[in-house]
Amino acid sequence: MTHTDPSTDAHPHATSAGRHEPLRQAGDELADATVAALFDRGEVGTFNTLMRYVSTAGAPLPDGLPDVARDYLEATAAPPAWVDWAEMEKARLFFLDNNVHISTALSFAAMPACYVVPHVAKLLSTTHGLNYPSKRMAETGQFTVYLMQPDAFEAGGRFVPAAQKVRLLHAAVRHHLTREDRWDTAAFGTPICQEDMIGGQMFFSLLVLDSLHRLGIHMSAEGAEAYYYAWRVVGAMLGVNQDAVPRSLEEARRFLDGYLIRYMGPSAEGAHLTRQLIDLYEEVVPGTFFDPIVSALIRYLVGDTCADWLQVPRTSWDSVVKAVPHLLGVLETVEDRSPLGAWALDRLGHLTTLFEISSLTRGRVMHYAIPEELKKDFGVSAARRTQRWNPPAPTVP
Repeated sequence: MTHTDPSTDAHPHATSAGRHEPLRQAGDELADATVAALFDRGEVGTFNTLMRYVSTAGAPLPDGLPDVARDYLEATAAPPAWVDWAEMEKARLFFLDNNVHISTALSFAAMPACYVVPHVAKLLSTTHGLNYPSKRMAETGQFTVYLMQPDAFEAGGRFVPAAQKVRLLHAAVRHHLTREDRWDTAAFGTPICQEDMIGGQMFFSLLVLDSLHRLGIHMSAEGAEAYYYAWRVVGAMLGVNQDAVPRSLEEARRFLDGYLIRYMGPSAEGAHLTRQLIDLYEEVVPGTFFDPIVSALIRYLVGDTCADWLQVPRTSWDSVVKAVPHLLGVLETVEDRSPLGAWALDRLGHLTTLFEISSLTRGRVMHYAIPEELKKDFGVSAARRTQRWNPPAPTVP
């Protein structure tokens, strides 16, 4: 991950706490009020049962749905009015051209990045679902695939209902942790606060782009900017205050560098979640010979410092993985020069992504239900070689 050396500032959190305090204390007013009402009225079970039948946009809401939930779903049924649909189409084409690489970056860089922030790892370890890491990975992959479908925001698309449910799931985690007095708000801020949600938005956008660059993927500046823009739209639909979110990739770099310097470090929860992630993907990879490539790829993408904090084992494949960008460069040269080669590689990427998600979901559809309790203990078009996106330079907050 790209960041400056934490040793350059002896007390990074203290120097910036005041400036970021409003974001650390803010949650998601609409979703929080909805979840609180559902729990107060004992209607969470009814909501979860009925919402299993709501998976596509425009579908009639079921009879018997609690009124507060109906109001929330109607209020959040449309994307923000400021969406530039031409930019979203560029993002969709970018995803289609790079889907297997994006899936790799999400799995082996973005998810471990969440675990390298100790209070985020602590929070993630509270949910029952994370006893089953395949569920979270499947939800993330499926969510991204839904986003990049042509009908994502139209009647029949699956993205909008998924976003609505994820937003309520986040609110439910906040509800449980604060009501049960199981979260140190003074030290960590509100659970899944605005600053952490913005950080997550950066992990799934800018950090993914960084990983693609590190892998040697050909992508244009236009494509990279469109992909980042799409995740701004996603963030808005997940309740992230976009007035506080960087608009450009250069501003995003400054935010991400500052966020990581303030909060990243080792933790028992982060190491445990990473071990689960490695075990999961070693299970998905056929046989055992290639198992070490999972750890090697994580280490390559997040860097030795973060990998050591997460207790990612060093393997004999660490040096082999460094050749991956050269191999991908050869494949992308074939894609650039041959329409048939481009079609074949795009099709292979599509099938690989579907295989990965089907392996994780075991063929099931993820429903993103509101957890009724938590664990008792914390445990674009293709880019040519002359159209190469360069990441924004690291910054010193």
